Amino acid sequence: MDQSSGKLAHWLAFYMCKGLGIKTLLALSKNHSLESLFGLSHQQLLQLGLSANQATNLLHTNWQQITHYEQLILHNNITVISIFDAAYPEDLKQIASAPLLLFCKGDVSLLTSPQIAIVGSRNATPTGLEIAAEFAYQLTLAGITITSGMARGIDGAAHKGALAGSGKTIAVLGTGVDIYYPKQHKLLTNQVLEQGLLVSEFLPGTAANAHNFPRRNRIISGLSLGVLIVEAEIKSGSLITVRYALEQNKEVFAVPGSIKNPLAQASHFLIKQGAKLVENVSDILDEVSFAYQSGFLTPEQSTQTNKDSQCEVLNSIGFEVTSVDDIVRRAQWPIDKVQARLLDLELDDQIERVLDGYIRLNT
Repeated sequence: MDQSSGKLAHWLAFYMCKGLGIKTLLALSKNHSLESLFGLSHQQLLQLGLSANQATNLLHTNWQQITHYEQLILHNNITVISIFDAAYPEDLKQIASAPLLLFCKGDVSLLTSPQIAIVGSRNATPTGLEIAAEFAYQLTLAGITITSGMARGIDGAAHKGALAGSGKTIAVLGTGVDIYYPKQHKLLTNQVLEQGLLVSEFLPGTAANAHNFPRRNRIISGLSLGVLIVEAEIKSGSLITVRYALEQNKEVFAVPGSIKNPLAQASHFLIKQGAKLVENVSDILDEVSFAYQSGFLTPEQSTQTNKDSQCEVLNSIGFEVTSVDDIVRRAQWPIDKVQARLLDLELDDQIERVLDGYIRLNT
């Protein structure tokens, strides 16, 4: 968004106009310049299809308040992305009630990177925290961005695990991106800002509000290829994220636990309902590799030589069964050269030959 041309003020006005929703704006944008709405009369707005309340509220925009938020955005180095911008994630556009604006601090390119959300209890066990951090660490080594909500417990462990591997992570906040919440995560928030991205649909300066956190969960799942739940009770905010994920046709993964651990209840319930039970990172990569076509590197393979990391044949094989024809097509190598390289990789225990092709090994 060109924030110097006046467009930012217009988007903030739309955002703050009560009763004017994203569906109305999308419909109007098909036949009219949205910026031109501010120069129309009440009657002309009604003729375009706005209700009397919408037209009145838009005409009575508090431009002094808009200027206040523009200054906050500039002062805090916040990037604002509207749903009409090319930088807005395509998957997020498809969810119900997609946010009109995203307020971002950090690396905005991560919004369109392949992501896995990791969520769970704020009161997780030490084992749960360790599992969340380990999965996050391993996933980042495979080129996945970790998305979570910066809450205490599992969320914080997921962000820390991603950062430990110098990986990328996105924190979707229930406050403004200029607010530290919870306060004990101030250092972690700054670390995410340096190495990842803070994103929120709420205006700068928005303080923590209990109603905001369930809303932000639809963004966490909407940005991601799938959601991993580590530890959570049946009645928890994590299940809201999972519900959104199911509505959005995203993958749901669950780490099992002891039947005597109350925080294993949600995972066990989800597994019974069809969520995939996961024991290691390859269980997740198996499911999302079709959606993420650039070729996974297992954590161990990521430390291999540069020759292996640039091998087109290896990068063409996922954790699903990949036929020789698909490998040739993806690698764009002659078939004899592909077959020779497949033999080398098989002898090196990086792939395994199966009935219908080859699979990548987590070795």
